[in-house]
This record gives sequence, C-alpha cells and structure tokens, in this order.
Amino acid sequence: MSSNSFGKLFTVTTFGESHGPAIGCVIDGCPPGIAIAPQDFAHDLSRRATGKSRFTSQRHEADEVEILSGVYENKTTGTPIALLIRNTDARSKDYDELLDTFRPGHADYTYWQKYGIRDPRGGGRASARETTMRVAAAVIAKKWLREKFGVQVRGYLAQIGDVMPDLSKGAVIDFDIVESNAFFWPVAAQVPRLEKYIDALRKDGDSVGARVDVVASNVPPGWGEPVYGKLDAELASALMSINAVKGVEIGAGFASVSQRGSEHRDELRSDGFASNHAGGILGGITSGQDVLASIALKPTSSILKPGRSVNLAGEQVEVRSKGRHDPCVGIRAVPIAEAMVALVLIDQALRHRAQCGDVGEVKPRIA
Repeated sequence: MSSNSFGKLFTVTTFGESHGPAIGCVIDGCPPGIAIAPQDFAHDLSRRATGKSRFTSQRHEADEVEILSGVYENKTTGTPIALLIRNTDARSKDYDELLDTFRPGHADYTYWQKYGIRDPRGGGRASARETTMRVAAAVIAKKWLREKFGVQVRGYLAQIGDVMPDLSKGAVIDFDIVESNAFFWPVAAQVPRLEKYIDALRKDGDSVGARVDVVASNVPPGWGEPVYGKLDAELASALMSINAVKGVEIGAGFASVSQRGSEHRDELRSDGFASNHAGGILGGITSGQDVLASIALKPTSSILKPGRSVNLAGEQVEVRSKGRHDPCVGIRAVPIAEAMVALVLIDQALRHRAQCGDVGEVKPRIA
C-alpha cells in the first residue's frame, strides 16, 4: 500500500493495523539534539487514548512507546527514529460476523475494490488506531517547535452535534479548562450537559459528528511556500487525512462566503492586524498571527442500530456493529488534529530554514 508517508524534510511513515501485533512509525529528517525519552510520549498518547472515560470506546491499550532507533542517551541523533507500540487489547472476535460483510460508512468496500483483500479486524489499516503514531511523532515536533520558536499547538472541541460552546464572539479560550474535562470542551459549565447528551446517544445505539478547532500560536511570519507548497493547502491535506474528517476550514473558512471584502480583509496596523479571518496565512505563507484550522468529523458509522449492506456474494444483509466504539469520534480527535498541524509546521519550518535561513528578520514586523 502506498501513501503511508508525509512531509518533505520531516518525514513520517506509519505502519501497522488495528488488530495486528503492533503499530509504529519511522521519522526521518528529525533535527539532532532534541531531548526525548519514552515517558515524554505518555501525556499526549493518554489524551488520544480510548477507555479513559465512558464517553469513548472502551478499548484499553497501554500505548507504551518503544524507541528502537535514532535516539542515544535520550537525545535525537539526526538518524531515522523508529517508534513502536504493541497492541495489547485487540478483540478480533468482535468482527467475526463481518468477515464477509461490508460495513456501511466504512472503508471495507473500497479497500476490497482496490486491493481485492482486506483486514476486517477493527478496520485494519483504515482504523483510527493508526493515528496513535501520528500523535507520537508529533510529540517530538511539538517539543522542537516550542523550544526553538515558542510555538504552541492546542485544540479544543468546538461543536458536538448541535451543541456549541457558550462563548461570546472573539472570546479567548482557556486551555486549562479544555484540558480539565473528558470532552476537551472550553466551557466547564456545559460539561454536565455533554455527559447527558453522550450517555443518551450510547443508550440509543447511535452517534453524532463534531467540530475541532486548532490554534497554533507564536508562529513566526514567513513559513510556507507559494503556489504548490502553500501552508494552508498542506494543512488541509494533512487534516483531511484523519479518519472521519469530511471538511477542513482555515480561518473564517466557509463563513467567508457571506462576508464582504471590507470585513474579511485583515487590515494591517502598526500595532497589529485588525482581525484574523485568513487564519494566520496569506498567499500560503504565515503572517505571524495565530494559525487557525478547523475540522468537521462525521458521526461514527459503527453503531448498534441495524443498517443495510451487502455481503461478498452481493446479497442484501443487515448489519449491526458490535464491539467497542465511540459515540463521537470528535472527542478523541483533538490531540490528533493538533498532531497533524504540528507535523506540518515543523516540516515547513525546516524547509523555510533550508531555503531562507539567511534572510533573517525583515522589517517592519507587525506585532
């Protein structure tokens, strides 16, 4: 299978299946000298993990990272870094009834059409389990971005079903609140409502979609490349590669359709930009403002409600998904979306340094 790698200078290749013995990744092009140890991966992997609350799938994976290469005495050496995570809680028997059936809303049918063979256990390579390695690779990317430039990449759940955060327009997100609840939700008072909402969905055997917003702050101006290497284009591609993502917005996104030019343009002032409808990217290059990206995730297709499908013989059958599934995949998507933004940013930062490192800081620099 091709297309398992992304990034030009900071290249990440992932491998493994949901119910295989392990998943892993190889990171090539990582700068040397970054302090990294197995325990450094624990925080973000825990944020992505299932089974941490009753609101996600109850699959319990240890997600302990083994560093196989590229690190010596807890520092990156500049050579390929290989990371491995053993699968410890796969329950393949949950998929026995689906061996000859295509689940609606999944990649079962399309993988079968492309390869003539598929791994039906938990979706195989198409499972969100693969995103664990993206989050692991991004732990290194986030650390380098933070130490070199002070860049922080943080996300939050901005909508779940028809529920939106009770925030005024332009309100500053308190990420301490976001990290204090199971939903990555920015308004603490609404968390009990979300708990009841998800409990009702699970009881009804159904699911719902979500929106995740990601903010990258302190990004210097100048990152990104014109025409075919635009930062927003690469962000869109990276974010769209996440399982269940059906839409990506940069800045104002589709709201730009109803805006007038006098409103949408981000006027430049000596004391800063007047707004950030462009999401911190102009002409594919960062402006120095926060980089803003959002994703829309579809409802989980694996639900208890029966649905129609066909089997390998082309016969009509009824499908009811068993096993452990998320009533809303958007809850766990926050650290995954952060990871993809961080991986794109480190790659673009290294590419900028390679071509334009001698340019230095150009005046004027808008705050």
